[in-house]
Amino acid sequence: MSSTTTEEGTPRTITLTNGKTFTFGSNASTTDEAIPVIDVSGMYSDKLEDRQAVAEEIRKAAHGIGFLSIVNHGIDMSLAQNVLDQAKSFFALPAKKKMEVCTDLIPDEYCGYHPMQHYNPNGWKQRDLYEAYNWNYNAANDPEYPDSSIPEINLWPTEMREFKKTLCAYQTEMIRLARRLTKMFALALHMPENSFDDIVKRPEAGARILHYPQQEASRDDQNGIGAHTDVEYFTIITADTEGLEVLSKSGRWIKVKPIPGSFIVNIADCFMRQTNDFFVSTVHRVINESGRERYSVPFFWGFDRQSVLNPIPTCVSEDNPNKYPVMTAGEYYLWRTRRQKTMWKIGEGKAQAY
Repeated sequence: MSSTTTEEGTPRTITLTNGKTFTFGSNASTTDEAIPVIDVSGMYSDKLEDRQAVAEEIRKAAHGIGFLSIVNHGIDMSLAQNVLDQAKSFFALPAKKKMEVCTDLIPDEYCGYHPMQHYNPNGWKQRDLYEAYNWNYNAANDPEYPDSSIPEINLWPTEMREFKKTLCAYQTEMIRLARRLTKMFALALHMPENSFDDIVKRPEAGARILHYPQQEASRDDQNGIGAHTDVEYFTIITADTEGLEVLSKSGRWIKVKPIPGSFIVNIADCFMRQTNDFFVSTVHRVINESGRERYSVPFFWGFDRQSVLNPIPTCVSEDNPNKYPVMTAGEYYLWRTRRQKTMWKIGEGKAQAY
């Protein structure tokens, strides 16, 4: 295996939207390292030892690099393909139609359309080469705890008859998978597997479709989407081609190649905070040099907005005290939403790190 580029550039320091900074010396990406691939079929076993075996593999990956590919997860991948097809149709709409559901219409929520080349979080010469559409959790569609009395906060396009239905069908199955994985993460933290059950009855469970044109500019001048970490607890991703790059502990950008039928799962900031940095929320980005349009569907899973981000008991001790101020998940989500919507536009600025 070899690097996709070989140039060594001047070290660059990036300020993330979570307030932290990191420095890397090379913009090259490599396939000399890879994220772990885990067969998670055992999480459906009736035997606790089978579930614990899966959890220990997840524990190692979540602590080591914060990214993993999961196979034999039990999800019908035609649902993901249907969403990718709808994404292509939505992003092919005229810009005026897409702007009718622009995310700026609801400033404190991360839903709706995010225009092409609208953001520049890392301060590159050119703005990030992507467009996106986000939609939030709707309790009425929850597969296990449906509740139509809770208002939906979303911006849906009105002229795509199958769009909402298709995206919500996929989201419903992702909620099922995420709740199952949440049990595995509890076991991975050496806690009872039902430890988080009550705080995922009303989860954060939003999702996003993204479109990345083939990038013509140098990776030293532009990203598909800039280096960042995710906000909630973990993200489940499907994509139709390569482009995702993960910053390893060695300081190199790892090129992640999609495995047919798999999902990529990564730890997000709230889980890193509650595990006192035992789980790693790893910096990642997208640069589309594949020679084709790239479409992806990340699903963002988080705990109830009312839940308090107290440290996980197995991750703190007298010798390893809690590193973060305690707040609710909702307070952290709101801070990050507001910060991202400003910093990602201007590509600069600083704010207090929570």
